[in-house]
Amino acid sequence: MSDGVRCMWMRGGTSKGGYFLADELPADRDAFLMRVMGSPDTRQIDGMGGADPLTSKVAVVKRSARAGVDLDYLFLQVSVDQPMVSDGQNCGNILAGVAPFSIERGLIAAQDGQTRVTIYMENTGQTAIATVQTPGGLPSYLGVASIDGVPGTAAPVPLEFVGTAGSTCGALLPTGNPRDQVEGVDVTLIDNGMPVVLLRAADLGVTGTESREELEGNAMLKSRLESIRLACGPQMNLGAVADKTIPKMTLVGAPNQGGVIATRTFIPHRCHASIGVLGAVSVATACLLPGSVTEGLAQVPDGSQKLMPIEHPIGETSIIAQVSDTGEVTSAAVLRTARKLMDGLVFA
Repeated sequence: MSDGVRCMWMRGGTSKGGYFLADELPADRDAFLMRVMGSPDTRQIDGMGGADPLTSKVAVVKRSARAGVDLDYLFLQVSVDQPMVSDGQNCGNILAGVAPFSIERGLIAAQDGQTRVTIYMENTGQTAIATVQTPGGLPSYLGVASIDGVPGTAAPVPLEFVGTAGSTCGALLPTGNPRDQVEGVDVTLIDNGMPVVLLRAADLGVTGTESREELEGNAMLKSRLESIRLACGPQMNLGAVADKTIPKMTLVGAPNQGGVIATRTFIPHRCHASIGVLGAVSVATACLLPGSVTEGLAQVPDGSQKLMPIEHPIGETSIIAQVSDTGEVTSAAVLRTARKLMDGLVFA
């Protein structure tokens, strides 16, 4: 198309992508977004994508008509090397940029100091609350908060998640069990915001402390993980998942950096540089379940409010879990940051 479409490019958490207003996207949305990103092409050389799933993401935002909700947010994953745009999952990292983007676009009237924004995540019907620093009624991206996987510091964007259990699979434990066996391997199938299959790294012949590059180069491991993933799809009420980006596959091992547990996550075919926000929530929840594959590995702190650093290849993502007297996770929060990178027109 010769006319550009208004777009803001932002880093949200440890991801990066394009943020659009819903009513400004063309009717051929998916084709347009693939052209914008330069997909399918492993380099994405003819588009804005960064040749990595973490930098080939899109947020579509609009004012919400729902009671008690400010914004509706649809996350879209644009495949790098396949002609595919998926809405089958949330992205908690890109979520971190939704509130400041919406204030910049005039969808939200900011308060002086900080502004709490309630966001409905269309992909799975969940609601999150983002708190944005807004001195003088404008978003500030400068601050002292730091997150692993992002150099430097920025303004904090705390994200609170409530009622995420079973948002995609219909139940926190879609099989009803904290542990199942699939193709001879013990797994925990869980959905507390993101459908995840947890497996002990040792059961797959690795330690769970390998680098992202080492794991991506392990063809036998990747083949085995995909075979298990395809088998888990129907058991998680996801149906056939060959062409889906869920469930995520997370290898777990004993922590070695002072956290609760060590993870290596495939999303689903490439190893994540860190871990997704909602994936980390699901992993943290599994660590609190007696009988899950994390039992004997996880180092869980005491108390009803638990700070749970989830280790990943480039550091950790800390989840703050609130646990009831019966052991149920009633809410989870995570600290993210965001930064505006570019505002203008993008062409396809």
